[in-house]
Order: sequence, then structure tokens, then C-alpha cells
Amino acid sequence: MAKIKVERGLNLGTAYTPDMQDGTKRPEPTWSTIRDQVREADSLGYDTILAVETQHDPYLELAIAAQEPSKIELATGIALAYTKSPVATAYTAWDLQRMSGGRLNLGLGSQVKGHVTRRFGMPWSKPAQRMKDYVGAMRACWRTWQTREPFNFQSEHYNLSLMTPNFAPPPVSNPHIPVLIAAVQERMLQVAGEVCDGVRLHGIVTRKYLDQIAFPNLKKGFEKSGRPAAEWDNFQIGGGGFLCAGKDKDSLARSVTGMKSTIAFYGSTRSYRSSFEIDGGGDTADQLHKLSVQQKWPEMAKLVTDEMVHAFAAVGTYDEIAAVIKKRFAGVNRLSFDMPVKNDHDRGVLKEVIQDLRRQ
Repeated sequence: MAKIKVERGLNLGTAYTPDMQDGTKRPEPTWSTIRDQVREADSLGYDTILAVETQHDPYLELAIAAQEPSKIELATGIALAYTKSPVATAYTAWDLQRMSGGRLNLGLGSQVKGHVTRRFGMPWSKPAQRMKDYVGAMRACWRTWQTREPFNFQSEHYNLSLMTPNFAPPPVSNPHIPVLIAAVQERMLQVAGEVCDGVRLHGIVTRKYLDQIAFPNLKKGFEKSGRPAAEWDNFQIGGGGFLCAGKDKDSLARSVTGMKSTIAFYGSTRSYRSSFEIDGGGDTADQLHKLSVQQKWPEMAKLVTDEMVHAFAAVGTYDEIAAVIKKRFAGVNRLSFDMPVKNDHDRGVLKEVIQDLRRQ
């Protein structure tokens, strides 16, 4: 298994919480701190800065982050794929790869049908096969731009053959852009294993899901890829659960309570029902969905028990969380961890946790 990489999400001051459903005024995003965040992440020992597509465009965030001289990896975790063509995404990724000196790690996700069709007004089709075609189309672009070979990609979803010199950007010094896709269901997991450099698993999964669904299907896809078995050790696996940490038992208890709202929000989405069902929580997921349709967001967290938090998250105080994470996330090699840093003591604790996570 590859060395664990520790990731830190960019913060624009408007991180999503389920409480946003109550209609209260939200703070404006703060773009001016992005370069400071890169410097801080570097100094703390993080491997990766992560931009997520929820309320803002993650590519714009990484474009700003790329202006800060650093060796830290810049990742989307994830950016939405089906809201734009694979060629459009290929252009953006190529520019970010050049801008960052080869530090881009491209994470893509399909989103669910309702968001693609009703929030973005884009068509929906077979999500797993389309993602396989999407990744293939992007890589066809990159090959043509790097080698100047003729542009020709034919598949079920994309038929591409036009790339005149005027529209082909010049080669880059680091042409390999790692592609990771978000996957929950078996078929998408297999696509990740077959055509991608890695996978970004959702947080709303349990240890049983990792062992019985995620890892077997990723390996099944990887075997179809034709890559040597030894290369599996370099396959990137990120996510696979939530983190719930605190400096002491009281703060940890508050963190557990807050996590219940997060689990309830994701559990209300039908696409994630299987993650509940495998641990016997299918009925709870059904109840959460009904309450979400009724817009009864505050009531949903009451259905999530402490036991469910421990199933979906690695839970522990700062002095024990690294060991808890390694057990809960065994087999995962990309982890996102953060904690409030108010003084030098907090900074030292966070650096120590990051170092502990890297120790095999």
C-alpha cells in the first residue's frame, strides 16, 4: 500500500453544514486567504490541499492556490464531471497542471441525477459507463496535446475527432495528471479500479462497507485494467468514512453531536442507502429521506445514535485519533484531517497527528 497522504480542505469561510437549511445569513466567501492557507498547510506537514465543489468552483480555488510557491499537491475532491464536457474539463486540468508545475490531482464525481438534471439542466445517462468514457475522452485530449497525435476518441457517450492546432495547447513538462473518481455503488467502484489512478470514497460509509463492497470491487476493476498486480500498491484510495476528534472528552462529545447532523443529511439521500443497509440501518435511511422531503432537518439528527457515529466515523481525542484512524481506515491511503489551531500548542499537536498518520 502506498504511503498515506494527509489532506486539508480549503476554507472560504462558508463551509457547508446542515444548519444552513434554516435560512440564516451566511458569511461571504474569503478568497484572499487561500495563499495563506497553502503556506500554513505546508508548514504543518500536509501533503495535499483539497478543493471541493459545493458552493464554489474548485478550479478557481486551485488556480489561486497554484500561485503560492510550494510542493504541496493541489486536488479537487471532488469537482463535478457531468455539468461540463470532458474536453472542457481537460482544458482546465491542463492549465492547472501547467500553472502548478505538475501538482494537480484531479478528483471527479458524477453527482446524483436530480442535481445534474434539475440544478444544472444537463442530461443524465448511465453514470458508470459515462464516467469511463469521460475519463477516456479527457486522456485522449491530453495525449493529443502532449504528442500531437491525431485526436480521435469514439465511445458510447462521446465521439470526438476535431482538434485543430489553433485549439491545441502546448505540451506540459508533467503530462500525467492522476485521475480519481468518486464512487459508492459497485459498478462505479469497478470503473475506478479499471481506468483511474484512484478513487475518492464517500464519507458516509462504514468499515463493513470498505471490506465487503469497496475494496473487492476496486480490485475487480483493477484486474480488468491489465496493469501489473504490483501496481495496486500505488492505487490511491481516499475517504471511506468521517473523522470526529476533540482535544478532550467534552469537546469530543460535542463533535459527536455535530456529526449526527452530517450523517443524517447524507443518509437522507437515496443513493447512500446501501451504506446504511449493510450495517442494518436501512430503515433509518428511509426515515431520514422522508423527513428531508418534509424539510424537517432539525428532527433528522435525533435518529442518528452514538453507535452510528462510531460506525461511520473514526472517533477519538487528539492523543488517540491517529491510532483510531489507522484501524478504522485500514487500506485507505489518502486521509483528510484538520483541527482548530489557535496557538503554538495546537499547531504542535496537529503536526504530531499528521506525522503519526504517516507512520506505517
